[in-house]
Amino acid sequence: MARRSGWRDAAEYAIARAVVGSVALCPRPLADTVARGWLALLDCGAPRLRRAARRNLALAFPHLSPAAREGVADGVFRSLARQLVAFSRFPRLDAGNISSWIRYEGFPHFEAALARGRGVLFATAHLGAWELSAFAHALLTAPMHIVVRPLDNRRLDAWLERRRTLSGNRVIGKRDFARPILRALAENQAVGILIDQNVAAPDGLFVDFFGVPACTSPAFVRLAARSGAAVIPGFAVWEESERRYVLRFDPPVPMSGDPQADAQAVTRRLEETIRAYPDQWLWIHRRWKTRPPGEPPLY
Repeated sequence: MARRSGWRDAAEYAIARAVVGSVALCPRPLADTVARGWLALLDCGAPRLRRAARRNLALAFPHLSPAAREGVADGVFRSLARQLVAFSRFPRLDAGNISSWIRYEGFPHFEAALARGRGVLFATAHLGAWELSAFAHALLTAPMHIVVRPLDNRRLDAWLERRRTLSGNRVIGKRDFARPILRALAENQAVGILIDQNVAAPDGLFVDFFGVPACTSPAFVRLAARSGAAVIPGFAVWEESERRYVLRFDPPVPMSGDPQADAQAVTRRLEETIRAYPDQWLWIHRRWKTRPPGEPPLY
């Protein structure tokens, strides 16, 4: 990898701090407007993101009209704006006010899983407020471990980690994660892992996702099989009627020990939730970039 420019790192860090800071300074209604403005700038300044969303939505929802798919893409940027507002508030969130931002649904599924004594693996995704879900869980129940890919910009990565751990959570880097995850599960703790990202063919296996083969990492289900941990799908989705998020814990996904079958089962649960909240998933990610051998690229 080419060495990164120090000027580039400094500029990215300054921009991120300025964007988050500008939203944090505003009262809630104005913060929503400012955040939507920043995401509109991102939409205009990085057109490849909307192009990816349009292609993804055409693959996943071929029956929808182009106008309907465009509406879902618009919703993605609104969803990201809401998450930006929540992220800007992290230093102010505590056990006393977190319920105004988010509530649980399906919490007995988590309690029952924890009672088994072998840890809990949260299968989560870039859906709704994935940053807030882990942050809030620490305030509502107990700190957990979150697995993240370190950013190339070390200064920005360190800042993000400081904010993510304000509620007591612990970050596990994705480059060396197996041992700390297994150790946490052996101590009957919870670990959250994003399961919806594209991976390179040598490292992944293909599962059906919206009727299209998608390359996914088998690491999650292999960790589940090795540890015996319960697999709980967990997603923080926005409920407009309540004007807050709902952190949904779904029933556990049974693990068979077969990586292909287990990865498909977890992916199926994710797809069901995305279909229920299509404008809250990160369609701007090129999820189907890696193709099975012999297939042409989709992007």
